[in-house]
Amino acid sequence: MKTLIKRFKDDESGATAIEYGLIAALIAVAIIAAVKTLGGTLNDTFTEIDDELNS
Repeated sequence: MKTLIKRFKDDESGATAIEYGLIAALIAVAIIAAVKTLGGTLNDTFTEIDDELNS
């Protein structure tokens, strides 16, 4: 029983998976923020172009 508890305590494979998951989540948040910012800017730019073409 002690050996089983020691092996469970020393096992770090789950911690590595969680770390990779956190890194992936942070990257996803950064991508979403960048796309949201650029999306608004691109929308404004295309609206201005459309206004110029239609006037």
